[in-house]
Amino acid sequence: MAFFEQHMHAKPTTFLSKYIFSYDHKVIGKQFLWYGIFFLGVGGIMALMIRWTLAFPGVPFPMIGQFLFPETGGVVPPDTYAMLFTMHGTIMIFYAITPILIGAFGNFLIPLMIGARDMVFPLLNMLSFWIAFISGLLLLAGLFTPLGAAAGGWTSYPTLSTLIGSPGVGQTLWALAIFVLGVSSTMGAVNYITTIIVLRAPGMGYFDMPLSVWGLGLTAILNAIFIPVLGAGVLLLIFDRVFGTTFFLAGAAATSGTGDPILFQHVFWIFGHPEVYILILPAWGIVSDLLSFFARKPAFGAKATALSMTSITILSTIVYGHHMFTTQMSPLLTQSFMTLTMTISIPSAIFFANWLGTIWKGSIRFHSPMLFSLGVVFVFGLGGLTGLYLGTVTTDLYLHDTYFVVGHFHYTMAASVLLGGFAACYFWMPKMFGTMMNEFWAKVHFWITMLGLNGIFMGMMVVGYAGMHRRLYNPFVYDFMANLVPINTFITWSAIVMGLAQIIFVVNFVHAVFFKKEKSSDNPWEVGTLEWTIPSPAPHYNFKDLPVVKCGPHEYGNPNLTGDRDFQYQTEELA
Repeated sequence: MAFFEQHMHAKPTTFLSKYIFSYDHKVIGKQFLWYGIFFLGVGGIMALMIRWTLAFPGVPFPMIGQFLFPETGGVVPPDTYAMLFTMHGTIMIFYAITPILIGAFGNFLIPLMIGARDMVFPLLNMLSFWIAFISGLLLLAGLFTPLGAAAGGWTSYPTLSTLIGSPGVGQTLWALAIFVLGVSSTMGAVNYITTIIVLRAPGMGYFDMPLSVWGLGLTAILNAIFIPVLGAGVLLLIFDRVFGTTFFLAGAAATSGTGDPILFQHVFWIFGHPEVYILILPAWGIVSDLLSFFARKPAFGAKATALSMTSITILSTIVYGHHMFTTQMSPLLTQSFMTLTMTISIPSAIFFANWLGTIWKGSIRFHSPMLFSLGVVFVFGLGGLTGLYLGTVTTDLYLHDTYFVVGHFHYTMAASVLLGGFAACYFWMPKMFGTMMNEFWAKVHFWITMLGLNGIFMGMMVVGYAGMHRRLYNPFVYDFMANLVPINTFITWSAIVMGLAQIIFVVNFVHAVFFKKEKSSDNPWEVGTLEWTIPSPAPHYNFKDLPVVKCGPHEYGNPNLTGDRDFQYQTEELA
């Protein structure tokens, strides 16, 4: 274990130093949380517009349609539809999920859970947020350019994203925004990795870290390695669009010997497949901890779970080719990538079984964080199983360009990560803001979200299996698609229900942060990890005296415990 002396921060005295340009990891975590919630709202409204168009073709979008699309009487026009699914995907992945799970909870939790007073590079941490903020402005600026924002899909494959496919400035701003965001993410990743290595509390070995820290740390490693790959790709795309280079020019290879659109797909998916795990590893880590905390049992196979996550992290770097089975790749390569992809099932099955082992015969407390964690177990099971069809060459060739893919990756990434994010919000709310959200409304939020979510994503897989292509503005102009309109209407109503459910969360969250007078106790969930040994909300310096770790994070049911407690703090040593 590595460790060096840490100092208390000088307490900020001005509004700017306390809330705007703060070096405090907790404040920066909250800034990322508000940032992510804002973009979650923007991306969610765009999703509703997409769904409305598919369920009710030619019908004006309610309430704001006339304001946004006056030239078509409120109906979403085809070119805007392409822009909407491009921006929805980009915003949800890079500007909503990433800031909430990695930016907010990574910043907030890592120092607290490893017993540190702050990140190892506080200035770098502050800069990473404000660079992400600039990136968000660049992305949104595209909406106000003459030809609108980017419309080449969230993957922005050339030629859709070159000047031929997207002549407006919006696509250039998209690429610039992603590049700038990559700078921010890389800075954050370096900070996370270094903090975990050098600032762990005395006595804390790697396997004494909570699994949340394992998930966030492995994510940071992937970010540090693969975000620069995407950065290089979008930088070359910017060169093609602005300076007339031909890195991704279609047909250039035939005439000048250089340049190929498929090259971008290789670069994108070398980053893109690890990105799936970049997003989901923090949620897996958090859920692995919460299942143990609320089942009141030690995490089953905790070391095996950590090693499984590590194995998945390594394997995720060599399976990207399964996203490109339809690009006429060599059969030898497709079979190699298929085999490697299937190999990921082994560690995935191990830690999924460990989740079930943790719950088995536990004294389960069905508080809201536990409900959302169980929701992750359910949707990840579905997402993982449906992924087998897309990792296999023969079935992927049929399903690849259909809504089955959309349903699968929404189950795997969106649903798992969203539910994991909500679990984290409800669970660490006392430590972040000193209050708790209303449990009744939290459970109402969970059940409506689960109903809506499964209606959407299960419906997507059904219509995809029936052959409904993705990315089409109005697929129902084809006769064989007409029978799928009722299912699309059902999916859209499910999306509306899920969207309305999020209002419950926002009201509950805002009320708890700004209006609730009743303060939470220091350890309302009765958990033994280090952040629950200090007051709520966490004080400016985190730990007045640095803790000394004497046991793991999931110690429950020790017969030597005194009183009514069934858990022990990580700073306690019991026989």
